[in-house]
Amino acid sequence: KTQGDKIQHLSLEKLEGKGFFTKEIEDALLNNSIDVAVHSHKDLPTDFTPGLTIAAVSHREDPSELILIRKDCVDPLKIFQVKENAVIGTSSSRRNVQLKFFRPDLNCEDIRGNVPTRIEKLRKGDFDAIVLAFAGVHRLRLNLDDLHVVKVKPQKVVPAPAQGVLAFQCRDKDDLIINILQKINDVDVAETIKVERKVMNLFQGGCHMPLGVYCEEKNMEYHVWVAQADEKGTGLKRLYLKSNSTDQLAQRIFQTLTHIQNKKVFISSPSLGFENHLQILN
Repeated sequence: KTQGDKIQHLSLEKLEGKGFFTKEIEDALLNNSIDVAVHSHKDLPTDFTPGLTIAAVSHREDPSELILIRKDCVDPLKIFQVKENAVIGTSSSRRNVQLKFFRPDLNCEDIRGNVPTRIEKLRKGDFDAIVLAFAGVHRLRLNLDDLHVVKVKPQKVVPAPAQGVLAFQCRDKDDLIINILQKINDVDVAETIKVERKVMNLFQGGCHMPLGVYCEEKNMEYHVWVAQADEKGTGLKRLYLKSNSTDQLAQRIFQTLTHIQNKKVFISSPSLGFENHLQILN
């Protein structure tokens, strides 16, 4: 078990350092206890551990966020379909800041534990709703019939860099394992998440930083959505860019966000509104 698994009484923001869901697993690689590690890629620090390499990445599961709501706390007229002043369980400052951008009335409280544990806390009434990565819930094939389920597209509530992707890690001198893992490497996914993780690296960010980055390729163009706040969770900046290449794209994003001044923007076209990025699953 990693530090993040063992320490459940503190929020992630209060844990020291980075890689609290990965360090012990990387140590096992370095001392030859294991030959391959499989990580949720978003948990890996962007500074590579000496002696190790990411030999392959998986196909990307849907990177959307999932809001699970107790059915007595649903309000279909509200953004996110959750009632006024609801208590939302999330351990992510990134989610906290973005949810309150759209719904300042929401009360976000820390929640820890694995996916089934968090869902059970919701069912017990500890929270009115919780926010999870769609990928984690979908992979577990959980029965959510007793809950109201809302999927929010990554263009609106921007996910963590590499959310929905698995990373296959091994020792950087282990050519046999590297060659085997290369056979399952998704080159297209590797190209898009390279941009996302580079942005986080430039901001010196980890799990503490309220930073969401999502990059997708469509028709030979790369589209990137970013949501970034300071470490106190204030001054949220949202950015959309597109480019014909990933070359220097992360640097361009970083420079734009670093120099941009906070402004209020009124969007007059309904086609650009929130509704296009909200999907009610039940």
